[in-house]
Amino acid sequence: MGGDDRPALPRRREPDLSGLAMFTMDSAGRLTSWSLTAAGMFGREAAAVVGRHLSEVLLTGPGQDSLVERALAEVASGRAWTTTVAGGSLGEGRFAVRCEPDGSHGGVLVLIERAWPQPSPAWLRDAAERIGRTLDLYQTAAEVIDVAVPGFADSAGLYVTDRLLVADEFVSAKPGTGVVVRRLAARLAGQPVEATNDLLPPGEVLYLAEGSRRLQAISTGQPVLFDRSDEMGPEQLARQSRVYLEQAAAGYTFLAVPLAARGAVVGCAVFGRSPGSPGFSPGEVTLALELASRAALALDNARLYDRERRTAQALQRGLMPGLPQIPPGLEVAQKFLPVGDSVVGGDWHDIVPLPGGQAVLIVGDAMGHGPEAAAVMVQLRTAAHILAGRALPPGEILRSLDSIVAQLPGVPSFATCITTVIDPARGSCLAAQAGHLPPVLVRPGGQTEVLDLPTGLPLGLGADSFDPIEVPFPPGTTLALYTDGLVENRSRPIEGGLAALCDALSTELSKPGRDLDEACEAVARRLREGGEDDATLVLVRIRQPAGADAGG
Repeated sequence: MGGDDRPALPRRREPDLSGLAMFTMDSAGRLTSWSLTAAGMFGREAAAVVGRHLSEVLLTGPGQDSLVERALAEVASGRAWTTTVAGGSLGEGRFAVRCEPDGSHGGVLVLIERAWPQPSPAWLRDAAERIGRTLDLYQTAAEVIDVAVPGFADSAGLYVTDRLLVADEFVSAKPGTGVVVRRLAARLAGQPVEATNDLLPPGEVLYLAEGSRRLQAISTGQPVLFDRSDEMGPEQLARQSRVYLEQAAAGYTFLAVPLAARGAVVGCAVFGRSPGSPGFSPGEVTLALELASRAALALDNARLYDRERRTAQALQRGLMPGLPQIPPGLEVAQKFLPVGDSVVGGDWHDIVPLPGGQAVLIVGDAMGHGPEAAAVMVQLRTAAHILAGRALPPGEILRSLDSIVAQLPGVPSFATCITTVIDPARGSCLAAQAGHLPPVLVRPGGQTEVLDLPTGLPLGLGADSFDPIEVPFPPGTTLALYTDGLVENRSRPIEGGLAALCDALSTELSKPGRDLDEACEAVARRLREGGEDDATLVLVRIRQPAGADAGG
């Protein structure tokens, strides 16, 4: 071959050592060697620094001499020691420092690497992506703190006005007064989350008195720089652990920024930097404000969601029936299966004891499901309970409910209902229904019978009467009342659903030793597959006399 046709090899990249420096010192902290990289990074030649103490050459800032003492003590014990320190005489920015035993000379080997001078624009973008991933208030606060420590600060705390959480009120501090806040989250660099939460518990309520820098940030809506002497008195410091006190030594600097969302200040975020970190530059204050703005919106979204969730839970507790009073002669089991995520809907059932051991058992179904149906349901359930307590016949109870439904304001509505009076002493059941599906009787041997009752019109359509029918109901026989959501869906007509219900009741109630609650649960789950509406199943049985044969 003519000439050199070999492909050119890629040029080997030399390591970039401009951000790394190395030197050694003796056990007393005096410099014993000074590399060319150290000279290049700090602009001082070896002749000017060797023999001098490190605190005189580099770590000259407030509190940094204690860092040197700690490093020497750790290395003397045979351990390496690392920390992050402010620039100061080191230069602009932050520096990662590692001290380890120098085996060849019996002193200390020090490696210093330049860290970023301030968070990059990408840090704020990444932080925004990590905040607000859930709608849990405390989890959202923890996400904010986690992106701030240690990437932006050595400690951080998030506070919201307590009145906002408990009463949904935005409170502005009046001159001469303080404000009550609640700590949502806090972090200390180098400390496990659990340890920090023990020191600074999430949910702790604090009072910010007049003159507090955090209160100043909340009341003015402006960032505030301060040190620890502005913020904590001896009684508060006394209850902090030794580790926390060491991290919060003299020279700690803090930045409090307001949390403003939707035109109102909801609290404040406090970021802290130790003596080994640089103070907050104007650019970093701007970054903190931007982070706080995004955090405040995420926190307020979580607060609003939490408020709606608590409201829904309170309503649900009010709408759900209480524990029924079941007469001694009866066994009753019930199962309600809401559609989707609803906890309450249009279905309801109730048991009202009467004198002489009798009981009124009612099952109803307001049109639809969800909050609108629940609003109709709760009115009907309350009215039915009062009417049943007056020992009215089933037909009269239904006529009164029909009148109530017809007068309900808002969208047109109707409901179906079945009302029964169980008499254990006579072994009978008196039943009337308004557009409802017929009940099913299950004999002790498992035979089933769909009762043929006058159907009647649904409640709200102005029916003239609801005729009751009395049927024998001997001890050991089970009566099943239910709503159409249990037996009807798009793929199964009511006739097929009724047949499936009878089969399931016969199978489950015939099992030896089968508990009524277990049978009710099993039948409801079996029939509910593919259901598209709220479903209710209630089973009632007159107890067998002691020693009686339960067989068919």
